[in-house]
Amino acid sequence: MFEAYQVPEEHDAVRESVRAVCDARVAPHAATADENSEFPQAAYDALRAADFHAPHIPVEYGGAGADALATAIVIEEVARACASSALIPAGNKLGTMPLLLAGSEELRRRYLPPVAAGEGMFSYCLSEPEAGSDAASMTTRAVRDGDHWVLNGVKRWI
Repeated sequence: MFEAYQVPEEHDAVRESVRAVCDARVAPHAATADENSEFPQAAYDALRAADFHAPHIPVEYGGAGADALATAIVIEEVARACASSALIPAGNKLGTMPLLLAGSEELRRRYLPPVAAGEGMFSYCLSEPEAGSDAASMTTRAVRDGDHWVLNGVKRWI
């Protein structure tokens, strides 16, 4: 192995920890959640208890403050046990990124702590019927109208 491709020890520790949680508490319920087309509640509960449901939320908002690599490792390990359950940390990451990148401090303080505490979740919707996930071809628009926003368009697969 090339040393340049080795992850730091702390990231190996994250992988070991999340793998242990997933092997014990996520994988045993994966088939049932898929077969029943239901939200993987057992996985969510296990991930939340171990602080792996939204590891990227900064410490100042009550989160674990995991960096991008650690977050990717969490998502990868959860997907190894249950692909559906991997959408829990992935959806929380993708859904909260607009707040983290450009949200006001007021919005961050309002919405990020509940996600960090496992009291709420985020999601996002990218796909449109005519564009799929090609962001450049999307037609949905948000237009400010006074103090409100008007959303026009159609999304799929939230």
